Amino acid sequence: MTQLSVVQPSLLSRINERQVLRTIQACGPLSRAEVARHSGISAPTASKAVEALLRAGFLEEGEAVELARGRPAKKLRLANRTAQVLGLVIDAGTSRLVAAGLDGKLHEERTVEFATPETYDALIATATEIAGPLVQRSGVATLGLAVSMPGQIDYRQQAGVLSPNLPLTNGRTPGLDLSERLGIDCILIQESHALCLAERYYGEARGIDDFAMLDVATGVGLGVMSGGRLLTGHSGLAGEIGHTTVDLDGRPCGCGNRGCLETVACDSALARAVSQRVGRRLSFEELLAGVQSGELTITEELDRTVRYLGVALAAVLNLFNPSTLFVHGRLFGLDDELFSRVVEEARLRTLPPSFADCRIIQARGSKRQGAVAAMIEHLTDAVVPAEAPQLRYHPNGGSAAAGALNGAGGGGEV
Repeated sequence: MTQLSVVQPSLLSRINERQVLRTIQACGPLSRAEVARHSGISAPTASKAVEALLRAGFLEEGEAVELARGRPAKKLRLANRTAQVLGLVIDAGTSRLVAAGLDGKLHEERTVEFATPETYDALIATATEIAGPLVQRSGVATLGLAVSMPGQIDYRQQAGVLSPNLPLTNGRTPGLDLSERLGIDCILIQESHALCLAERYYGEARGIDDFAMLDVATGVGLGVMSGGRLLTGHSGLAGEIGHTTVDLDGRPCGCGNRGCLETVACDSALARAVSQRVGRRLSFEELLAGVQSGELTITEELDRTVRYLGVALAAVLNLFNPSTLFVHGRLFGLDDELFSRVVEEARLRTLPPSFADCRIIQARGSKRQGAVAAMIEHLTDAVVPAEAPQLRYHPNGGSAAAGALNGAGGGGEV
């Protein structure tokens, strides 16, 4: 008796489309024949998937190039000229809005930096005013906007929950509010999770399924990639390592607690400590300029920050045992030896097997790239509905979906 497949033909088509999209994301521009070869699906199936992605605006064709054998063929690439995604990075002090193609290349000429307004309504109004002209660009389809912001985010509600460094977003839904005003798909992502995606798409984490990202810029945030998926917790609140108490009698934190890790182990904490000693408020940029010019000496404050950064790194290594730990922060520009000092401090505080089994390197990605990567990831996931067999991304173009389909009795290509 023939077993009927539980996978519908339309679903198989969309899974093939996703596989083709992932293949071009991983390999770069490819001819149709190369798409079939790298994705492991037949030429007719690959061609059908390519046509669907061209119609959807995810792909575009470049100029024909001479291949090793046969006639010239056009290379297929992720849409850059005819489509774009937007990223909005909301942060304490300064926010940025950027445009990029689906290949993730930022259009620097369309990047706008602005002072973060003091009220939520003003923030949404300013972002709408800046993004509006980009959305309305003639001949370019805007496929969505991702909002990256600090603090706890409830992904189920797409809402900010608690942001000690940006309280104006507490209880707010910037993605939904901007979607209503701009008429495009908008999503919300926690900034440490966005940094994970930036590193996975465009940095040193390509092909790595298990890694952690420690962000020590404005505060201390943590993103963890486990088995190729972001570890977000029950409702998206996982990763708030910055609000672990490390000094019972320490300074008050914006979360309402006292002595949190982020009060002693990040860019802004260092600037605040130096400001208190010199008697005037310094931004981190002013601190960096003062140190580089020789006008400021910050040995005592920097030594203390290094010790607590070592504690932060050790906590991540002992808890999550990542293959790679990326660290994102501006303070490493203060001294060429600073990062190696932090790593050594972490070695002294980490269980030896966990330390020996992990690479610790500086992150290359930015929050702007992270917001863009989040929107591209969202669009890619939207190709296949949530109830479909899950695909796990492999940079060589392979997929774990084939086994899932065969196990379900399916016989179609993926």
